[in-house]
Amino acid sequence: MSVTITPPRERECELCGREERWDDDADGWQIDGEPGDVYCIHEWDINGTFTPLSK
Repeated sequence: MSVTITPPRERECELCGREERWDDDADGWQIDGEPGDVYCIHEWDINGTFTPLSK
């Protein structure tokens, strides 16, 4: 039995509201909209309903 791990494609900081999306061309996260608080230690909302494992 194998398990596939799917990483998130977008994320939002629960503290300042910064939104980012994964950019395959840049091979990294890109700001999507306002940068939020540049001094924030971002707490990404990727654990709510997101399920990275599938069978």
